[in-house]
Amino acid sequence: MADLTYTFLGPEGTFTEAALLKVPGSRDARRIPAPNVNAALDAVRSGEADAAMVPIENSVEGGVTATLDAISTGPELRIVREEVVPITFVLVARPGTRTADVRRIATHGHAWAQCRGWAAANAPDAVHLASSSTAAGALALLEPASRPGDAAICAPIVAEEHPELAVLATDIGDNPGAVTRFILVSRPGPLPPRTGADKTTVAVPLPEDRPGALMEILEQFAARGVNLSRIESRPTGQYLGHYFFSIDVDGHAQDARVADALAGLHRISPETRFLGSYPRTDGAEPHVAAHVSDGAFAAARSWVEGILAPERAAPGG
Repeated sequence: MADLTYTFLGPEGTFTEAALLKVPGSRDARRIPAPNVNAALDAVRSGEADAAMVPIENSVEGGVTATLDAISTGPELRIVREEVVPITFVLVARPGTRTADVRRIATHGHAWAQCRGWAAANAPDAVHLASSSTAAGALALLEPASRPGDAAICAPIVAEEHPELAVLATDIGDNPGAVTRFILVSRPGPLPPRTGADKTTVAVPLPEDRPGALMEILEQFAARGVNLSRIESRPTGQYLGHYFFSIDVDGHAQDARVADALAGLHRISPETRFLGSYPRTDGAEPHVAAHVSDGAFAAARSWVEGILAPERAAPGG
């Protein structure tokens, strides 16, 4: 693993790096922080990095739009792994600062969304300053431009690694138990082996805006007993009202029911993008009804083949 290079949404000390460090061998690999999601994925596309770890979904805020958009456009990439990281926050500032003194709190928008209730109750005069990451907002406090009254919301690891920052409050999230899901993305290649507890992600453009168009997409899954664990609409950017759907389903592309659903999607929307099949981090196996099992699909194909190619040739053949 030492010869592998990973990139991640930086800087160092973010929850994204914590997710990357859960990948076996990543601590011995070269790790490069990227300033944003696009830069992390572009490093993979260019060959500068073998894989990138980026956030895709938060239990409070939902999908991370920057990631959903970036993996669904441009040269194709594949999701090969997911990790889920518990999210806890601390409020930090320069030594000598009191919570009552705080007037500006820098942090990423998703972190602010998870802590604004606490901020309203404990630092009501403070305003949010958007930063590219939770770590970036905290590290900015160490710069000469930092002013009295500045503070930041970040991961506890940042405060641990920078003792020159004072921790004013801990566990300040409004939603105990909040988690973020991260994905490891690489260039297209062999799929991770099917485990029986897998997830498949696709991006499906809406072919045309008409009644029943979305229903046709959803029917490809419903008719084959494929459960959707996430579906979100995103604008394509082409024109107002033109969308694609980012979808996670239970199962692997090697599962007959999932493969058949993918084929149906492609017939309806030929621009459908397959983004990967990979193990679920929670190991949960989906319930698969008998009539949509691999065996049922195989038996059905065999039955049709028997109709089309009977053992005996027709009389006079």
